[in-house]
Amino acid sequence: MFLRLLFVLLIALNIAVGAWLLLGQDDVHGRSATDAGVPELRLLSERPAPPVSTSSAAPMAPASVAAAPAASTAPAAPAPVAPPRQTSYTCMALGPFATQADMRTARTALSNQAARMRSRQEQTTQTTGWWVYLPGGGSRDRALELGRRLSAANVGEYFIVSSGDQSNTISLGLFKDPANARRRRDQVVSAGFPAQMSERTESVPEYWLDVVIADNGRADWRSRVHGVGSHSTGCF
Repeated sequence: MFLRLLFVLLIALNIAVGAWLLLGQDDVHGRSATDAGVPELRLLSERPAPPVSTSSAAPMAPASVAAAPAASTAPAAPAPVAPPRQTSYTCMALGPFATQADMRTARTALSNQAARMRSRQEQTTQTTGWWVYLPGGGSRDRALELGRRLSAANVGEYFIVSSGDQSNTISLGLFKDPANARRRRDQVVSAGFPAQMSERTESVPEYWLDVVIADNGRADWRSRVHGVGSHSTGCF
């Protein structure tokens, strides 16, 4: 009895499933699951591939060809940089200046042209005149006797040196011009006296300005400093 009832239930279940498959599926009868007028949904994978346009694809080839030379062109080498030009300098000594004030004025005038400057003082021997004289006899009496002989020969303008290392010497004159000194000496010699002539000197200071000037063609110290000379000197 139980087996018969189970068999009837299985048959009823099969009939129900078959009726559902036939009546419950819209696609089987060609009916749509959406309302009328509503577009049907499709997956992206179900969309057909767009057609390839030959007119739009053709211009791509020249672009790739034109880009090829640019990719193969090597970068230009950087231009060589010239080394900085070294400035050369001229080192000179300007002078001598008569006074320290003159040297300071020249230094101020060259302050914007010279790279370096230094001032210095040196001692030099300077001629003060030319002396015409008769050597003394070694004693005051002999010098006086020689003076009387000069007066008798009409040789005037003399005096006897009474002190110093030239004492008892008869001075016949001190001259700035050596030509005048020679003329006086020759006059006394022609009168019969052994007159002599010597140079008188003294030590005096000299002032110099050493400058270092760049050789750039713009430094012209002669237009700013006048009345002195120049010579090359060691750079400092």
